[in-house]
Amino acid sequence: MTTLPPTVPWPRRRSLPEPLRTIRRIIRLETPWLRPIGRVLKAMMPNSLLARSLLIIVVPLILLQVITATIFFDRHWDTMSRRLNNAVSAEIGMILDYMDVHPDPADRQWMFALAHMREQLKTTFEPHGMLPMRAPPDQSEDFVAETLYRTLADHTDLPYQVDVVDDRTLEITIQTRDGLLRVEVPRKRLFSVTTYIFMGWMTISSVILFAVATVFMRNQVRPIRRLAMAADALGKGRDVADFKSEGAAEVRQAGLAFTRMRERINRQIAQRTEMLAGVSHDLRTPLTRMRLQLAFMEGQEGTVELAQDISDMERMVEGYLAFARGEGTEDLVATPLVELVAGVVQRMRRNGAEIDMHAEAPVTVPVKPQALERCLVNILGNAHRFANHISIRLGLRDHSVEILVDDDGPGIPADRREDVFRAFVRIESSRNPRTGGTGLGLTIARDVVRAMGGDITLEDSPLGGLRARVRLPL
Repeated sequence: MTTLPPTVPWPRRRSLPEPLRTIRRIIRLETPWLRPIGRVLKAMMPNSLLARSLLIIVVPLILLQVITATIFFDRHWDTMSRRLNNAVSAEIGMILDYMDVHPDPADRQWMFALAHMREQLKTTFEPHGMLPMRAPPDQSEDFVAETLYRTLADHTDLPYQVDVVDDRTLEITIQTRDGLLRVEVPRKRLFSVTTYIFMGWMTISSVILFAVATVFMRNQVRPIRRLAMAADALGKGRDVADFKSEGAAEVRQAGLAFTRMRERINRQIAQRTEMLAGVSHDLRTPLTRMRLQLAFMEGQEGTVELAQDISDMERMVEGYLAFARGEGTEDLVATPLVELVAGVVQRMRRNGAEIDMHAEAPVTVPVKPQALERCLVNILGNAHRFANHISIRLGLRDHSVEILVDDDGPGIPADRREDVFRAFVRIESSRNPRTGGTGLGLTIARDVVRAMGGDITLEDSPLGGLRARVRLPL
């Protein structure tokens, strides 16, 4: 690897020009006047990957539909409607011109019949009729009638009125010099159904595309959900041996990495357990020989104190090994939690602890029974060491099980409650095992609970001492 001389500075990253940086800030909604918009958009965004992926598909699809519909109505619709209306208006203008040149009623009837046969215009004439004065049609009520009303102005200067007869017919009333001309126009001559066909096909195609995109994205998101569920189960200490990597290349890569991580963790746990089994045997052997040697030295000076020291060493070794062993290789078992807690409470009562227990309802939870018993024994043992009365409550809270252990002891200062979960940390600083333990009880307890996907927190107790809150997932 080439090393640059000390006098040569490292090459700096070339910055983008200011216009490009401005565009990037606008796209990222980082400018001050766009930040409120960015916060609103983030609040409106759905949380799930499937919903966000569909939103990425739907928004461009809707924009495309809006742009297409706008162009269609602005160009095709307007041009087509104007041409159709111009054709009908021109035919009516031709009838008016013919009436001016041929005032004979017979000639006019011949023209009316020809217009009805060729142009589908039903025409009648009322001599000396008068046009009633009414307001022009409103576009919001009938777009076709309003368009025809505006187009007729280009083909005649006579007063006229456009009325809607029914859903299929419009009537044009024109005031001529010698009477009133009525022309009934079929609506199909002024309007094309291709507009409805176009909008229908556009809507149907959008629905089909959205349905296909939904199915496709659901299939893409499903492996990610399975990976998340497998990772959550592994974090709770549950078996995920049936996990199979599938989906897109990136998802399969993440699944393969998860599988390798799971294998490494299981291998490390197995190696640690095997090693600690050997360490446990090697440590207990010299202690056993020392205790046996002391049995032959009974009655000599100092043997009682030495025997007590050996007992303390054995207890400390057991605590250290229990901490290092952690949850071990015990499997999760669906366990009636009330019965398990009741068994631990009964055992502590035999050791002189005054414990009041209350369970809201029976509940079965997948746990490691022996590890959870050791956890509860450690918590209740700490409470019994410093308190006179202990209360334990068990119930369901927010899709999890809570075990509350309250005591009336001196408690632990709020700024030291997290410290007691660290290995070998003791609030009682004399390091005397008979008064303060080894400093591993709560460490082991939290390690066990977290291995099952839960947690332990310490709080102020209503009894005046300390409350230990144990939360386990269902």
